[in-house]
Amino acid sequence: MKTLGLHHITAAAKDPQTNLDFYQQILGQRLTKTTVNFDDPGTYHFYYGDYTGTPGTALTFFPWAHINAGQPGNREAAAFSYSIPHNSLSFWAARLKQFGYNPSREDIRFGDAVLPFQDPDGLHLELITLPSQSAHISIIPTLHSNIPEEHQLRGFNSVTLWLDEVEPTARVLTEVLGLTFIGQEGHRYRYSTQSDELGQIIDIVHRPNAHSARFGAGSIHHIAFRAQTDQQQLDFRSAVQHIGIPATEVIDRQYFHSVYFRTPGGVLFEIATDLPGFATDEPLDALGQTLKLPVWFESRRAMIEQNLAPIDRNRKIAYVR
Repeated sequence: MKTLGLHHITAAAKDPQTNLDFYQQILGQRLTKTTVNFDDPGTYHFYYGDYTGTPGTALTFFPWAHINAGQPGNREAAAFSYSIPHNSLSFWAARLKQFGYNPSREDIRFGDAVLPFQDPDGLHLELITLPSQSAHISIIPTLHSNIPEEHQLRGFNSVTLWLDEVEPTARVLTEVLGLTFIGQEGHRYRYSTQSDELGQIIDIVHRPNAHSARFGAGSIHHIAFRAQTDQQQLDFRSAVQHIGIPATEVIDRQYFHSVYFRTPGGVLFEIATDLPGFATDEPLDALGQTLKLPVWFESRRAMIEQNLAPIDRNRKIAYVR
């Protein structure tokens, strides 16, 4: 039993329009679903990804207008990365600068080039170059973006966890999710699905006795791993419980089914099914363009829409310079 990799990553933001502008216009991701937080329908839930929202490309946000800024620290997923083609680093460095988002100094990690930067809320992102022989990694290119297909993001590469201890969470990664420890660089320990799928890598950065994170805008709420079937999801849930970690019942999230559990290191993990996907309640060519609600919220639609901030999904933003 082994996960294929990351399914989605969910984070918190502050202003919904700023979030839309950045991920659609600057990073070139498609808004694949506009809905609400099923546990807090007073806020949006945005989903971004490739053209269909393929598992391993899906980044989601809860934009809470009154949330304070988060503070990075231990016991959280502190950063995540997208893969980019091996010859696209200079393109992305220039594009980010054009829009006023100055990336940090380029780095090398496990032999791959890394370009760190932050989104408008301070969320830590990285672009990591794929080796030339990995260019086959499959996404469905977005159509709305002015980013040439040969430079578009290639889905998730990795997530970085900041933890006080390595071993308890490493046990979850290896014994429950089937990842393999593949190496260490300094205080960074790398685990991988060793597959050809998106989102293969989880890094643990060991930070003993460092301060804990404070959740807020710019923080990652949870990371989700793929289950190919409902039965595999139940098997993962049993494996989590077998090592003494409580897990939720299966929860219907409309576009996938979810099981949640908190790792010994404090990070919230989810197991999410690949199906049914995002085209269940609107046509593929119209994903994200209208507010979609689960059937149990439809009777409250007028009140929900009244409480949500107005957004322009198709607004165009200009270069800073």
